[in-house]
Amino acid sequence: MPVYLDNAATTRPCEPAVSAVFQCMVEDYGNPSSLHKLGITAEQHIENARKAIAAALVCDPQCITFTSGATECNNTAILGAAENYGRRKKKIVVSAIEHPSVSEPIKFLEEKKGFEVVRIKPSRNGEISDEDFLAAVDDNTFLVSCMTVNNETGSIQPVRKIFSYVKRNFPECITHCDAVQGFMKIPIRSAELFADIIVVSGHKVHAVKGVGAMFVKKGIRIPPLLMGGGQERGKRSGTESVPLIAGFGAAVRALIPTMPVAHENAEKITAYLLKKLAKLEYVTVNSTAENSSPYITNFSVDGIRSEIMLHFLESKDVYVSSGSACSKGAHSSVLTAMGIPDRLADSAIRVSIGRTTTMGEIDALITALQEGYQSLAKSK
Repeated sequence: MPVYLDNAATTRPCEPAVSAVFQCMVEDYGNPSSLHKLGITAEQHIENARKAIAAALVCDPQCITFTSGATECNNTAILGAAENYGRRKKKIVVSAIEHPSVSEPIKFLEEKKGFEVVRIKPSRNGEISDEDFLAAVDDNTFLVSCMTVNNETGSIQPVRKIFSYVKRNFPECITHCDAVQGFMKIPIRSAELFADIIVVSGHKVHAVKGVGAMFVKKGIRIPPLLMGGGQERGKRSGTESVPLIAGFGAAVRALIPTMPVAHENAEKITAYLLKKLAKLEYVTVNSTAENSSPYITNFSVDGIRSEIMLHFLESKDVYVSSGSACSKGAHSSVLTAMGIPDRLADSAIRVSIGRTTTMGEIDALITALQEGYQSLAKSK
């Protein structure tokens, strides 16, 4: 059996999600905009999923919009906020460790539209200083963006502290949060986060690829990125993918009751992993934040480039990542922002555990790492 430790890249769809997808593909396949029975049934699947996502985020279901994924959500949120709220105010304050689906549209606004962007770098352990963040926000700021959990190191960011300060002192400023790696792993309640926009993804929580959801607080006006038939109450045109949305809702409903137990198990598994890694003198752990997700651990194997070690582990049927799956092996901007030396950044491995990860699988990883180091170090 393969040892899959790349759950931050994608997760295996759970049975309730697969069943929901199948049902909506072969039985309840109507267009949700149609007025007949099959259309109404399809629409009900969407609304049930909307209620499930809303329950997880503790918000009104009408604040949830479904899209093709988190990238579309983040682009819609950032570009839409710039269009509606960036006419007089021209400043964006964002963490320097955001996912490319956040950092790239912000870079576009900076380079093509003339917006001022302040990027807040993290400390060596991957945490953003809330004081540095707050010092950068002023009367000219229209958008503040910070993720809940970093996708490469697992560091949990002080989003609530940052956003609550922003809303107290600059209530018109839009607060945007990419919560993809935190959703269904740590509690994320919309009101307590003081977020105007929260973005989540299906395939990171045991649903299928191709569906995401965006919470937009009532009163916040974000123009649609896609225009057409006016689906999703005019917020995202295009015929909804009922199977994917239904699967997303089914996965979330299945996961909600087991979140505390899953988190406790993840802590035990990661503690075991860190204990094992500490015995390997050629390994440096990069995930050192005290406040971090137990689902993601980043470490470097001294002198062995990430891609080379990754493929050695693959030959042993152990699957990990060299960083963000979206980077496809490119140099990590996150580790660079943390001030980690190139030597370590170039040899970084990300292990991201899931709900079914066992200590036996961690043992298999450690054994493969030891074999890989002995083999690859000799061949240098």
